Amino acid sequence: MVKNKNSKNPISPHLQIYKPQITSILSISHRISGVFLSLGLICMFGFVTLLSLGENYYIIWLWFSNSILGEIILMGWVVALIFHMLNGVRHLFWDYGIGLSLNVVKLTGILVCFLTIFLSFLVGFYFLGLIL
Repeated sequence: MVKNKNSKNPISPHLQIYKPQITSILSISHRISGVFLSLGLICMFGFVTLLSLGENYYIIWLWFSNSILGEIILMGWVVALIFHMLNGVRHLFWDYGIGLSLNVVKLTGILVCFLTIFLSFLVGFYFLGLIL
């Protein structure tokens, strides 16, 4: 017998009930960044294909990568790569039972966010030459 059959409350707690926390946001972001990394592999496949076809085709890659859209896509891929890597290392520590207390989880989550921003700017602006 099902209780509260006519109740408008959800059967189980859902996103409307819980407020977002750093752990849930980073967990969802980790999965989304993994999807973007998979999509970024298509761009890298295109790069290798155009590179292998010769200089005339490589110009197409240069045109794409130097356009505003290309720079946004490639920079987004760099951000996803760095975030996924840092958060993945955090998960590896969890697999060994290290850093599972709530305070450490929150601290490392914030640290992952700050390091992602810092390293993304470092890679994007310094190494990729996006600074004028």
